[in-house]
Amino acid sequence: MIPRPTPKVEPARVVDVLVIGGGQAGLAAGFHLHRRARDAARGRGGPAPSYAILDANARPGGAWQHYWDTLELFSPAAYSSLPGYRMPAWDGPGNPSAGHVVSYLGAYEDRYGLPVHRPVTVHAVEGHPGGGYLTHTDRGTWVSRVVVNATGSWRRPFIPRLPGADTFAGAQVHTTGYRCRAVFAGARVAVIGGGNSGAQIAADLLPAAASVTWVTRRPPRYLPDDVDGRALFALATDHVQSRGHDEHGRIGRVGSLGDIVAVPAVRQARDAGRLEARPMFSGFTATGIRWDDGRSLAIDTVLWCTGFRPDLGHLRPLGLTRDGRNGSVPATTGDPPTRSRDRPGMYFLGYGDWVGAASATLIGVGAPARATVASSVITSLRSSGAASTRMGP
Repeated sequence: MIPRPTPKVEPARVVDVLVIGGGQAGLAAGFHLHRRARDAARGRGGPAPSYAILDANARPGGAWQHYWDTLELFSPAAYSSLPGYRMPAWDGPGNPSAGHVVSYLGAYEDRYGLPVHRPVTVHAVEGHPGGGYLTHTDRGTWVSRVVVNATGSWRRPFIPRLPGADTFAGAQVHTTGYRCRAVFAGARVAVIGGGNSGAQIAADLLPAAASVTWVTRRPPRYLPDDVDGRALFALATDHVQSRGHDEHGRIGRVGSLGDIVAVPAVRQARDAGRLEARPMFSGFTATGIRWDDGRSLAIDTVLWCTGFRPDLGHLRPLGLTRDGRNGSVPATTGDPPTRSRDRPGMYFLGYGDWVGAASATLIGVGAPARATVASSVITSLRSSGAASTRMGP
């Protein structure tokens, strides 16, 4: 057996700010850190923190490089940009593809010379005896005053547990495993999930699969056909500004705004009567799925479009308090909403509404990234009482 090459383990490295995640959220944080350094070099804005970005992927693009081949954005390129650099125009039909986003994110890194290290797997983050954090990776340890978590959720797919799943003879696939419809040619497929991914994948499968059964927990709710991601982002922002803060100043969820954007393929399938949802089933049979009323359906593949959970397993050593409202996410403050309630210098960026309105989107992550870097991260560095460069491994 040929042994696998062992990743090179580097000596402990010290920075002021360590960003974990090199997708859109990590790059947005990197932009504001870069701008801080640029301003400091020009003699304005105070000292600039040193920083690095760790990415688990082997190449730029974040989760976008793993999506299915026909995915398109909800909005035109001009309304799908990170701070500082507008996404180049898309010359294809409809809105930009996932591949276009991957190219854009790579160009974004290059434009600002962001210090992205890849591929790096983060194993654990723990407190440093002198303050700050030790981040242990497959390539060594990093020491920092601040950790900005921007890992997203792609690596933590969620699949509900239903009776009979272990006896089902067919295949079960999550969104993360769906790349092209040709793989499912001639198959009887049940697509589970009433969000945008479920609608888009169900529509995408129609030309190839023998049958497509779309299953949702509640009837699908489409946004008006003339509404795209631009309006959805504006609506989410307005919701948070007007109603989305509780008495403690925390940003509330805007899940009620999570309607389906009728991109062309979805709209065509819906209007043709080929995209009609059935209620959620209650369990599996050996050959398919069943409902409580006795109905059953033979299925070859169940495709779960049931979302994700934040990829934060590396923070287990810190024992962070969980948010009582969301349960599966760490508790944060309201000023800004990305800051950990438990740990000074610990931030969460780009995970969804609980850390900023529409913060899991390209256009929406810029504002919380700016707040995290310009206000919270820099404030944390100034109040730490010592520069991280004095911290030893």
